[in-house]
Amino acid sequence: MKWIKLVGLVGWLWVSAASAEVPSSSVQATLQIPERGELVFQVVQLTDGLEFPWGMDELPNGGILITEKPGRLRIWQENSLSAPIEGVPEVYFRSQGGLLDVLVDQSFATNQRIYLTYAHSEALGNTTRLLAARLTELALVEPQVLFEVAPYKDTPVHYGGRVAQLPDATLVLTTGDGFDYREQAQRLDSLLGKTVRITPAGRIPQDNPWFGQPTVKPEIWSYGHRNPQGLAFDPRRQVLWQHEHGPKGGDEINAIVAGKNYGWPVATYGKDYSGAIISPYQTYPGTEEPLKQWTPSIAPSGLAVYYHPKGSWLDGYLLVGSLVERDLKLVDPDNPTHSLSLLANWNARIRDVLVTASGDIMVLTDEQNGRLLQLQLVEQRRSN
Repeated sequence: MKWIKLVGLVGWLWVSAASAEVPSSSVQATLQIPERGELVFQVVQLTDGLEFPWGMDELPNGGILITEKPGRLRIWQENSLSAPIEGVPEVYFRSQGGLLDVLVDQSFATNQRIYLTYAHSEALGNTTRLLAARLTELALVEPQVLFEVAPYKDTPVHYGGRVAQLPDATLVLTTGDGFDYREQAQRLDSLLGKTVRITPAGRIPQDNPWFGQPTVKPEIWSYGHRNPQGLAFDPRRQVLWQHEHGPKGGDEINAIVAGKNYGWPVATYGKDYSGAIISPYQTYPGTEEPLKQWTPSIAPSGLAVYYHPKGSWLDGYLLVGSLVERDLKLVDPDNPTHSLSLLANWNARIRDVLVTASGDIMVLTDEQNGRLLQLQLVEQRRSN
């Protein structure tokens, strides 16, 4: 192992010897920090051959679980990509539908439990499902569907599908509005366009904001969302961050609070793709103002909160993948007006982002021959 000093940071930062060297297959990415200098990251392509990868999470042994939209789940570990894991449910692979997110339970070391979200189809239409299973070797066993969005819809788009776990072990899941059903994002008798919260057993927590109210879906945690594809719990701020796609403009980052209305489609900074006005209101009484919005759209996908185990001044920044701008954005929630750009020259649609236990940033690219990239912080250079 090796210690290096990053000038202007919190002092000495531990990194591995490998991250202090420049592998022959890697390139550097430089992050310009106003009035400070620049951070240098080493960007290494760990693998390709992933067919439209969508989500990932880290196992306690350092392996990375990766989903592929057609319905495959694999593990990247020790410089190799596993064969597809058996027992993955059949998915509805069409347009934006398929196998979506994966989450490793916070007690995986004792229960071997993971969660998958995916598009599911029946004669009634299609929906977003959340499934739990145990991971043994290269197979999923004891599968259990914990939750599915109701009502079903007939559009193969806007599934939401990001899942996270809160400190109390409850699960939060984003659901999309189905595109043609935007008004249901405001209805509390519909699960479209919501953040929902359930227990790991699929039950409704009694402290959900509408628990016990017969005319409201008790799973609802927040509402007024369009198509949220970023979700991450911030352990230091104790905030659940979420971002969602706007239409033509109006992408949002929000701090999710139980029972709050996040506006869609009553209040939005975006317009319809035709250019038509969706709502005359960018803000509206009783709805939450976003922490940050992007117009024109960057198409945000994947969200992580950066914390390094040895500390860094980047701690607390939000990492936001961009499909349209083909970039990884860094947003400081304490000063969100501007965002920094880390992978603008990589020319790849970013689908998901993960910060590992060692402080590395993992990135999935959204393409037929998708890639897994690793970004390691290696140096800070002070401005002259």
